[in-house]
Amino acid sequence: MQQDSPRRSNRDRTEATRADLIAAARKLFTEKSYAETGTPEIVAAAGVTRGALYHHFADKQALFAAVVEQEATAVADEIERASPPSLFARDALTAGSDAYLTAMRAPGRTRLLLLDGPAVLGRAAMDAIDSRHGNRSLREGLVAAMRAQTMTRLPAEALTALLGSAFDRAALAIEAGASAEDYRAVLMALIDGLSPAHPQAPRPVRTR
Repeated sequence: MQQDSPRRSNRDRTEATRADLIAAARKLFTEKSYAETGTPEIVAAAGVTRGALYHHFADKQALFAAVVEQEATAVADEIERASPPSLFARDALTAGSDAYLTAMRAPGRTRLLLLDGPAVLGRAAMDAIDSRHGNRSLREGLVAAMRAQTMTRLPAEALTALLGSAFDRAALAIEAGASAEDYRAVLMALIDGLSPAHPQAPRPVRTR
């Protein structure tokens, strides 16, 4: 047991250094933007050496990707906490939608995930991150609603991509000062519009 303690201590120090770098980078990236932040500022804010930075990350872009991944994970966690499996599919989808809009109001998050993220990492990389986190949660909610027959069956990937874009646009607008209530109302109307249409009444039979 005593031989394992230094090993655990080293691992803890390594994880702490990585966490410090991500926290310092997040603060600077949101305050100044990715382009305006240099690695010397990051290591100074984290209280580590440049060697420590490059031990954990290949370059500034790799560190930025870790920041974005952490933010996307935090958003997905909020969605999943708000929409446990015990909820009905439609209620879970509504609760998850509200949780997304709330989570995206964390200072700097829209810039990281919706503005700088695609610009720095590229659309394909951001789509991959989204598919592991927020869009994964959204897709699962949509599929559950379709299985429960509270939503019209549609191609899940296309539906997730389009609704996800609508939610992202709402988050950007709310961040810029638009009415959160207005955007929520429209998003909920979009979701309600996906409910199965009422069956058409049978046409009267003509008699001769």
